[in-house]
Amino acid sequence: MSDQPAATPDPLAAPPNRWRILVAVLFGLFAVNVTVTILAVSIHRIAGEFGTAESTMTWVVTGPMLAFGVVGPLVGKLGDRIGMRRIYLWGLAGAAVMSAASALAWSAGALIAFRTLGAIEGAATGPASFAVISRIFPKEERVRALGYWSMVAAGAPVVGVVIGGPLVEAFGWRALFWGQVPLILTAFAFAFRLFPETPKHLTGKFDVAGAALIAVGVTPLLFALNEGPRIGWTAPIVLASLVLGPAALYGFVRVERVAEQPLLPLRYLRVPGFTYAIVTQAVLNGAYMGSFILTPLLLQNVLGYSETKTGLVSIARPLAFALAGPMAARVVHRVGARKAASGGSVAVVVALVAMATLGASSTVLMVMACLALAGIGMGTAMPPLAASVTVSVEEADYGIAGAAQQMMIQVGVVFGITVMQSVQQTRLPAVGLEASYHWGYAAGVVLAAASVLTATRIASTHRSEAALHPETEPLPAL
Repeated sequence: MSDQPAATPDPLAAPPNRWRILVAVLFGLFAVNVTVTILAVSIHRIAGEFGTAESTMTWVVTGPMLAFGVVGPLVGKLGDRIGMRRIYLWGLAGAAVMSAASALAWSAGALIAFRTLGAIEGAATGPASFAVISRIFPKEERVRALGYWSMVAAGAPVVGVVIGGPLVEAFGWRALFWGQVPLILTAFAFAFRLFPETPKHLTGKFDVAGAALIAVGVTPLLFALNEGPRIGWTAPIVLASLVLGPAALYGFVRVERVAEQPLLPLRYLRVPGFTYAIVTQAVLNGAYMGSFILTPLLLQNVLGYSETKTGLVSIARPLAFALAGPMAARVVHRVGARKAASGGSVAVVVALVAMATLGASSTVLMVMACLALAGIGMGTAMPPLAASVTVSVEEADYGIAGAAQQMMIQVGVVFGITVMQSVQQTRLPAVGLEASYHWGYAAGVVLAAASVLTATRIASTHRSEAALHPETEPLPAL
């Protein structure tokens, strides 16, 4: 039996208060996501407080990233079944509880566990907000609205990296999470009042087997990517993860082919507008965030910047992203989504090439110009990529589409950070400290260049009217 709703007027179609809903939704998304990476520049300080190794404390950052990637598809599909409002509010409430628990953490293990559990709760806000924005905004406004969504979803963790060091120096890391609690509760109050309910699709069975297999498939691969460079690619646990992950993903595909209500409808993988858009997002975010982690190390280890100065200089990137994201709609109007996404990817490539020339003699202005260009490129590319996904799937699957994006972005981020840091560390003995960063950025150039190629296959036309109404042009065949 089909679970598609009858052809009746959609109560969520362009409500007059849709921009107020957008502000409330994005405030909650920011409140949850800003602390995902906020401790990245303070791992050494926290490790000293708990008397543990820095390598153990890196899981304060990578644990939440893994949770976001694995849990996203599950909560996205669950939201499609029970309603996005309920999922979003549950996510905010759980994130508030885990933030308070993080502030009370008594050991490294407790902090890692609470941060990871908080990310699991917070992961619900991404697919839910994506689905609601995609439904309440008409096509002529959707690219602009998704520009703000992309800015917050990808920008909040970046802002966390920027402000983490100075805030920890001034107030201590526990104060960050105590401060997050009222922030999330405020977001909950606004969302409770304004967040609309979405249609529920309750027919069929929940894909429990698919949910388990995607978790078992993605988690070991991300673990191997994260731990392989540190403990060795031939370590038994890494080799086992590299075998288990693909095997589980193969089982996931087999299960999804026969599932009554699949977690991820595989038919969408045959739609270029969906597949190439999420692949581009993953690869581009990998290069972007990989460089964002390398740059503070370069500034501190080679240029001698303090944590506070590093954070202030790094503001250039999220600020440029924030300005470029909402303006992407105008770019799409003029050149179409394909060219906008491809052009944004090219800008990231150029920025990484420039970063590969930075060294001890580089000025603050040079560094900020490189970072700003990367932010402009990402802010331009992400909205048309997100819009390509929305026009490539059925409305009933907006939640799982948003979750698929979230999962692929997190996989790409972990992959990009790992590859670029691994290349930098591998080249360090041969070429020295400064030149080793050039090699790390060069790996990012390769990733970003790959995103330029995949961006040319997303759903779009060459004219602005068709870009806003993609159904007027048939999707290209694979």
